[in-house]
Amino acid sequence: MTSAIVRPRGQRYAFVVVGIIFICLLIAAGLRSSMAVMMQPLEDAFGWRRDTISLAAAIGIFIYGLVGPFAAALMERIGLRRTLLAALVIMSASTALSLLMTKPWHLIATWGVLSGIGSGAVATVLGATVVNRWFKTNRGLMMGLISASAATGLLVFLPLLAWLAGQGGWKPVAIAVSIACAALFPLVWLLVPERPSSVGLYRYGADGPEPQASAVPGNFLTVTLTTLATAARTRVFWYLFATFFICGFTTNGLVGTHLISFCGDMGIAEVQAAGLLALMGVFDLVGTTLSGWLTDRYDPRKLLGVYYAIRGVALIYLPLSGFSALSLTLFAVLYGLDWLATIPPTLRLSNEAFGDRSGPLVFGWIVAGHQLGAAMAAFFGGVMREMQGNYELAFQIAGMTAIAAGALSMLIGPTSTPHRLFRDAQPA
Repeated sequence: MTSAIVRPRGQRYAFVVVGIIFICLLIAAGLRSSMAVMMQPLEDAFGWRRDTISLAAAIGIFIYGLVGPFAAALMERIGLRRTLLAALVIMSASTALSLLMTKPWHLIATWGVLSGIGSGAVATVLGATVVNRWFKTNRGLMMGLISASAATGLLVFLPLLAWLAGQGGWKPVAIAVSIACAALFPLVWLLVPERPSSVGLYRYGADGPEPQASAVPGNFLTVTLTTLATAARTRVFWYLFATFFICGFTTNGLVGTHLISFCGDMGIAEVQAAGLLALMGVFDLVGTTLSGWLTDRYDPRKLLGVYYAIRGVALIYLPLSGFSALSLTLFAVLYGLDWLATIPPTLRLSNEAFGDRSGPLVFGWIVAGHQLGAAMAAFFGGVMREMQGNYELAFQIAGMTAIAAGALSMLIGPTSTPHRLFRDAQPA
């Protein structure tokens, strides 16, 4: 692929790259959250059951997470730009194809499988790779800012998508998402270099050029699976995997997929419920960015313990709140500040345990655990709604698991250097 990038000047170009990646992650978050506003319109248009639609959402979330580590390895093999551009094409094409669907398996194929593959490469692991390549200092802050793009996606997209769904059903939502994904292609093509050295720069915070690790030999699938097998031999990997599994279960899996429907059951209009998620997005933009700043300065294990405890209390409180305007606002603030605040400290622990080179790939597998938990929660929420007629017990169970994750976070031992199994993988 011929680069169309004009050679930039100065280390501050790293912020331009982060800004573009922020927008890409924002659009991907909008795609993944679209099912929340499409659930009722799809039910009305096709007569599909809530658990059937939830299954498609769950499959999309699971594949979204599973693709992450393979995408991280593919970025090392064929390049970050090529991987990202291919992902944007898949995201745009899959949502456009859904306009032709007439059967449940069409929904699963487009919004589940294909969009999951595309958006999985435009996910947290992409942010981790970009931050590691472009920043030597301020990584926690930048990862917090990039992670907040998911919340900003809720802020920007959900009220608009809810309005579109209210005006014309699910099809205008699919069209809007497809166009947004396609519009990113030229932006990435023109302005995102492969790495700083590609345009004669060095990482932000570095004093000069640094030794660059050579490409990992072997098939990228083999490298990805081998890295997983090695990481799985460490205790810290399983602690991080388990806590992030619960993180996914208690965020985009349950709340991101079912909160609007939960509010609908309580007599709250879809646009108002989407506004509640948008308000949560505002506070998460603040909370996650602040979490990145805190991660650069304080023990990430203790931060995780506090974050999960706060989230658990908020989820247990919601079904008991009465769903008044005041109580929902309190929930939005408390939960929103915490939504994705767990990402910066989890990434720092991953980098410390597995090194700058293997850290993003291992983090990809940890994110896969996050999305596995999210997928289970998306399906679990739909099943509980069909069985009980409400979401109350589902949200309370999620709250209790979040508190358990807070306790589990404190068991992670302090790490100042990469685990011995990963020291040989670091650049000289």
